[in-house]
Amino acid sequence: MSGIYIHIPFCKQACHYCDFHFSTSMKKKDDMVLALAKEIAIRKNEFANEIVETIYFGGGTPSVLSNDEINFLISEVYKNYKVVENPEITLEANPDDLSAERILELSQSPINRLSIGIQSFYEDDLKMMNRAHNSAEAKKCLEEATKYFDNISLDLIYGIPGMSDEMWKQNIQTALNFGIPHISSYALTVEPKTALSKLIQTGKIAEPQDEVASNHFMILVEMLQKNGFIHYELSNFGKENYFSKNNSAYWLGKKYIGIGPSAHSYDGEKRGWNIANNSLYLKAIQNDELPIETEILTTSDRYNEYIMTGLRTIWGVSLERIEKEFGSEYLNYLLEQSQKFLNDDLLSIENNILKPTPKGKFLTDGIASDLFYLAP
Repeated sequence: MSGIYIHIPFCKQACHYCDFHFSTSMKKKDDMVLALAKEIAIRKNEFANEIVETIYFGGGTPSVLSNDEINFLISEVYKNYKVVENPEITLEANPDDLSAERILELSQSPINRLSIGIQSFYEDDLKMMNRAHNSAEAKKCLEEATKYFDNISLDLIYGIPGMSDEMWKQNIQTALNFGIPHISSYALTVEPKTALSKLIQTGKIAEPQDEVASNHFMILVEMLQKNGFIHYELSNFGKENYFSKNNSAYWLGKKYIGIGPSAHSYDGEKRGWNIANNSLYLKAIQNDELPIETEILTTSDRYNEYIMTGLRTIWGVSLERIEKEFGSEYLNYLLEQSQKFLNDDLLSIENNILKPTPKGKFLTDGIASDLFYLAP
């Protein structure tokens, strides 16, 4: 089973914290939709022996596309690939694009999962992040979406400067009150060259504090687990049967094709990424060329990726798989590097599976990098 990711590189406005690839000019939107359709067709042989289980519209802001454009791209996938009977088809959307009328239209389309970028229910936070929606729109869109969609995920950001523990609890509680079955939540991070980075440098916004983010993370885990969510990946919480199939496929090392500028692909042995430039992408596709760079993953690369994704998920790192796939040299290295984290109760081994303890969860990415195998 495999997946198709379609990157829609347009946004109405730039959020201050975002460093993803997008353009705020919609001038080339029509050309881009045709180019995405063409890339879908050009690459069909890569999945000649695969069955597509998930189609995911990410971005950017995919909800800037019309329903006709979204349906056209889905039909191109069906035309060129073998697709399971009931695939998970996700659309990332912003509240300001989700009017009652639009939600009704989407519910009549093949889209069966919405991932809504709420980020916060507080007006000041939304203004500080330069989000295109306000708090009232966030609540209204969830009210409408839950009438027509059962499978909804929403994004929340924690560690925002000035956000008290009480405010953060209220953000989570508001999401819970809507009965949402999946929540993705990330710490506010300051990426270089973003507007947020400049605002912090000029002292207009306080720098996010690790201690606050760590505290918010603990609150999040506790509140969601009490409400029947399974913490199945470091930033992702789902009720049973509501895990993101698309993202789980990435974490479990399944194959996927990334369509569109800056989109990544993986076929089990090599990783590829499209050029992150709309004009150059369009030009290449119009000339029947794929603007993609690839790298063949070494044994160390594949081991490091498995460590990173395994530690972040509920499935952990299987010591048996490490030995079988990578050999005893890698297994011994992993056990040696893990020892200090096991001693400090940050990692544990149960049933031959290496996992972070509750105490180690927030530190997972740092721990993983200490377990990476750096080839001489």
